[in-house]
Amino acid sequence: MGRIGFIHDKLDIKFLILYIASRLIEPVGIDVLTDLALCDDGVDYFSFSECLNELVDSEHMKRTEDGLYCATPRGIRNSEVCESSIPYSVRIKADKNIAVYNQKLKRKGLVRSMVNERPNGTYTVTLSLSDDVDNIMNLDLMVSKKEMAEQLSAHFQSHAEEIYNSILDALLKKYPKGT
Repeated sequence: MGRIGFIHDKLDIKFLILYIASRLIEPVGIDVLTDLALCDDGVDYFSFSECLNELVDSEHMKRTEDGLYCATPRGIRNSEVCESSIPYSVRIKADKNIAVYNQKLKRKGLVRSMVNERPNGTYTVTLSLSDDVDNIMNLDLMVSKKEMAEQLSAHFQSHAEEIYNSILDALLKKYPKGT
């Protein structure tokens, strides 16, 4: 039985791959590109993989030294010309998935945390939060255990905005004068 979906042949799959890659804000791994391209039931992994390799061979897509994929200028131009060939419902679904993924990439670039071991065996956790314009917060914390450092780092990655607001609340709180 044939595949059911709006994408029917290799050319459609290539158009879809170029459409997706030209809208991502940075190169991505094959796993991400695969997830985004499998938005239509007419696309299967093996056809996708074959089409991606052909797009790399034809220089419409580029594989970076890190093994990530991105559209080349040639691929972007062809995507713009051919995007109307992709069924509207597939484009809408792809656009939604691309927007979600780009938002994750953008947030990842704005929220950073790092764990470094100190010479004395303790750990420094560096937490950083930025917006589109500038750095909002840098905070270095010293902790005694690696597990604690990794937990702080992970929590900050997940809840940076709430942690930042809690720090502001604590610093702006009216404390009793005196001691």
